[in-house]
Amino acid sequence: MTPLLAHDRYCDEIARQVGLLRSVVTSGADLSGTVPTCPEWSLEDLVRHMGAALRWVEFIVRTRAQEEVPEERVPGLAGPGARGDAAALDAWLAEGGEQVVTALREAGPDTKVWSWAGILNSGFWARRMTHEITVHRADATLAAGLPYEVAPEVAADAIDEWLQIVEFVQRTVPQDEVSELRGPGRTIHLHATDTRPGLDAEWLVELTEDGVTWRRGHEKATVALRGPLTSVLLAFYRRLPLDARELDVLGDRELLEFWLQRATFG
Repeated sequence: MTPLLAHDRYCDEIARQVGLLRSVVTSGADLSGTVPTCPEWSLEDLVRHMGAALRWVEFIVRTRAQEEVPEERVPGLAGPGARGDAAALDAWLAEGGEQVVTALREAGPDTKVWSWAGILNSGFWARRMTHEITVHRADATLAAGLPYEVAPEVAADAIDEWLQIVEFVQRTVPQDEVSELRGPGRTIHLHATDTRPGLDAEWLVELTEDGVTWRRGHEKATVALRGPLTSVLLAFYRRLPLDARELDVLGDRELLEFWLQRATFG
């Protein structure tokens, strides 16, 4: 499916999300505190992971890399030497954000570069980094106890992209847990209850014998996940529990839990 957003909008959104993540870093939040949705990381670990990803992608796009780039080749990827320095972490994150947005704008969406998903252009990375930082900013804001919002069209496109990633992993990594997401006759319906006119924010996911397929639309399913779009997004990315008060699960909850346990990047 064609991405919902234009290349320039992805670039704008990366810049916006970097700014919002920076505001978490400088909010006075405990950088050493555990991130509940990524419990192996502290808040500082999460920010360093995100900042490193931005610099890695910037290097791939700027150099027009045609194969995977080892992290040790990327200047500044490790981040500030001292831990716990919010000002240094903020400045490093800001610089990385500016660099990747500049590289993506200069490349445009169609420049040929390596990617891990078989979509060999810079447009892949603009979209991927938009949703990578959108979801990791949720991790950071939830850890810091701050409010989280995301534009409806960005949230809807993040769900599209996640489903496309699941399809890709199922096709190309047969040993991954996602290979277990097969039919017949099982379906999942995602239903956002608060979207604006003109934005179709319902999905039907089918687990067929040949693999996962999906489409937009309102259809009956084995199980339905209903709620505000941001909450549906976070639940589908395993950032919000299914029993959150703003969500409803109708039908076979075990099937939805089965999906969430196995729908991965590989």
